[in-house]
Amino acid sequence: MQTEKYVYWQDGDMWLGFFAEYPDYWTQGETREELEENLTDIYTELTSGTIPCVRRVGELQVS
Repeated sequence: MQTEKYVYWQDGDMWLGFFAEYPDYWTQGETREELEENLTDIYTELTSGTIPCVRRVGELQVS
């Protein structure tokens, strides 16, 4: 099973979050469990190629 890091927080009654590698693509849920389900769905879309021009965060060793 693959794991991915995500950032999340509660804002009022909603939970918001995004994957660390894809910070431009946020989702939300009424519970943290619903947020995680929605994150799973958006991850599938982001990695399947159905969303054009997906921006990602990468790392580069410079020294």
